[in-house]
Amino acid sequence: MTSDPITQRIRAVRQKMAASQVDTFMVSIDANRHYLSGFHAEDGQFDETAGALLITDEALLLATDPRYVEAAQREAIGFEVVCYRQGLVKALPELLTRLGTRRMGFESRRLSHQQVLQLAEQIETAELAIELVPLEDLVEPLRAVKSEDEVEKTRKALAIAEEAFAAVRPLIRPGITEKALAWELEKEMRGRGADALSFPSIVAAGPNSALPHAAPTDRPVQAGEPVLFDWGARLDGYCSDTSRTVVVGAPDERFSPVFQAVLTAMQRAIAAIAPGVNGKAVDAVTREHIKQSGYDGLFTHSLGHGTGLMVHEGPRLSHLKDEILAAGMIVTVEPGIYVSGWGGVRLENQVVIRAEGAEVLNQSDPGDWPVEAP
Repeated sequence: MTSDPITQRIRAVRQKMAASQVDTFMVSIDANRHYLSGFHAEDGQFDETAGALLITDEALLLATDPRYVEAAQREAIGFEVVCYRQGLVKALPELLTRLGTRRMGFESRRLSHQQVLQLAEQIETAELAIELVPLEDLVEPLRAVKSEDEVEKTRKALAIAEEAFAAVRPLIRPGITEKALAWELEKEMRGRGADALSFPSIVAAGPNSALPHAAPTDRPVQAGEPVLFDWGARLDGYCSDTSRTVVVGAPDERFSPVFQAVLTAMQRAIAAIAPGVNGKAVDAVTREHIKQSGYDGLFTHSLGHGTGLMVHEGPRLSHLKDEILAAGMIVTVEPGIYVSGWGGVRLENQVVIRAEGAEVLNQSDPGDWPVEAP
């Protein structure tokens, strides 16, 4: 195996396997599979798989079907690629026999109850004495702390997304629909080199912007109302994620104080981020400011989350979870205020945690909200 970051990641996983007392670890979450092997294929949906890694102290196997064999051989350097033709579950007994497996750990977040029962049945039919051990978070904590290469990939993905938004801003006019703006944003990102979207773009105008995860509709933008954008580009597997809220022309009297409360809340949260700080405490800084500004109960989601090979990964900045931040983590900071029947404001930057605090990766100004009226 070459002496690249994957070597170090495999070594760390093997140490965790020893601590969990498993001799084989099956990796089936596509982001973890990518992280540990370089194999880029994504699972089409929950009940489909592009393959699995089988890791032991001595062996590295990538089991996949004929659709992915050539790509796996090109990308998963250091792994032996094994092709199965009747599905992964049916192929596993023979592979596990070959590996001498006695206790196999599997990612319990990924395999459904039905899949585990099917695997157990195949093992029993083959008369193998193999214990299946559900495991969580063998790989995810490793992914949470990024290398400089991962930081740069995220920075480039974010630059594409922000350049795309700058190109779309002149199109934000009364009469254009949410769907049309979302499509223009997607075209601009892809035209600038994005491999994909990090997630379906959110464009929500007026009362729709009070829905934190609104889907774009045929509703046209109207002058004076908030227009909320949440979008991201994926590049080389790494996701960007940012939000901005704008107004065409003069806003109503409610908009400016709401916007300023969200902007200051974001700024205070970013200033509070540092290694060793609890993510819950950072969330609390934002939540307290929004409360003191007169909008208690209108910030209805957590403050932020990690990004990487998945757009939502650890750590979390949340009032619901204790997580200690560390240098090298990339997190979003995205407070919002949502007023039913009127609209909402959300602002979101991505930051990387450094020894001295948070480095903002965004180049655009979150406080730049006006759009000139036609």
